[in-house]
Amino acid sequence: MSLWAWNLLWALSSHLHYSLAEKSKLLVLRFFWLCLFGLFAQQIQAQEIEARAYSNAPINMNFLTGGIAQAKSGAYTITTEAASLTHVLDVFGQSGRLTLVVPFAQLSGTGSVGGQAINASAEGLSDPMIKASVNLYGAPALSIEQFKGYEQDLIIGASLAATIPWGQYNNSQLVNVGANRSVIQPGFGASKAVGPWRFELAGMASIYTSNTSFLGSNTLTQNPIYSAETHVIYYFPNTAWISADSTYFTGGQTYVNGMAAGGTQENWRFGTTLSYPIDKQNSIRLTGSTGIYSRTNTDYNAVGISWQYRWGGWP
Repeated sequence: MSLWAWNLLWALSSHLHYSLAEKSKLLVLRFFWLCLFGLFAQQIQAQEIEARAYSNAPINMNFLTGGIAQAKSGAYTITTEAASLTHVLDVFGQSGRLTLVVPFAQLSGTGSVGGQAINASAEGLSDPMIKASVNLYGAPALSIEQFKGYEQDLIIGASLAATIPWGQYNNSQLVNVGANRSVIQPGFGASKAVGPWRFELAGMASIYTSNTSFLGSNTLTQNPIYSAETHVIYYFPNTAWISADSTYFTGGQTYVNGMAAGGTQENWRFGTTLSYPIDKQNSIRLTGSTGIYSRTNTDYNAVGISWQYRWGGWP
């Protein structure tokens, strides 16, 4: 178990609403999973690396995406199947997007404490997410015919996303696929075109509401996680593209009943994305990322594949 994990166990041991007898039976086992796995899904959600978040597309275009992704940290795995729907619209003369994401997840892992093997698993609907983004400069709202003559220069945009705590959650168990709290994510970014290249820079804050039913009636709170990410994207003549992605995260100190549990996170991640068109309406996307530095031993590796279908763009 990492030093961060032991610090968390120690900080929480005298501040949860359990009897002494219950503590002696539950603390080691339950907080083992909190340290190494209980917040795993939310860390992954806060640490997404998304290329082309601020780009232009014809208004009234729709994108339906389905995919599967898997992240591993040591012996622990989260597999997520997700479907998303995006609609491009006119926002005061610039293009904007509305996106709804519905994920379904499976958590699994096996560890040991004092030589005893412990299994943990959870499965069900995760917290859906809704996201609104608008390009503030450089991405005019164009019909599909007008878009044929569009050439990107500099795009500046902003976004606001929020999770809805509808995922499966049981306050008597530690490992859940739902968080019983919301994550609100304001963001801001820019994209610059230079020939077939795109250079992107974006920043985001992940702001957490409280979970007041953490392992019973305890309250789990968390400071915001702040992130910055960069992308270097190359477009091929057939509209396929590949990107090199990097991101940095800091913050995220957790508290249980007002008492600090663990330390501030600080992570660097690197990844790549490949999008390949099958035809005018369908494309496949492959993604992968890995941690290159983690101050609190909360690192993970992730891979994913998704299929996207687009239609619309009518006047």
